[in-house]
Amino acid sequence: MMMHDGMGAGSLIWMLLMAALIVIPFWQICQKAGYSGFWSLLVLVPLANIVFVYVLAFSNWPVLRRGQ
Repeated sequence: MMMHDGMGAGSLIWMLLMAALIVIPFWQICQKAGYSGFWSLLVLVPLANIVFVYVLAFSNWPVLRRGQ
């Protein structure tokens, strides 16, 4: 019998789908706050995601500093 390593194409697709479901809303939040959407990729990094959410929540957003 062959042993399956558990990382098939289906698993990879599932992981990419879940990552997209997490990153896309944060991308929109970052852009609406006046930050680059690329900062939302930090939600995929363990521990950095927690720091990122706190910085996003408690910092002065650039869009509010511009008066928009």
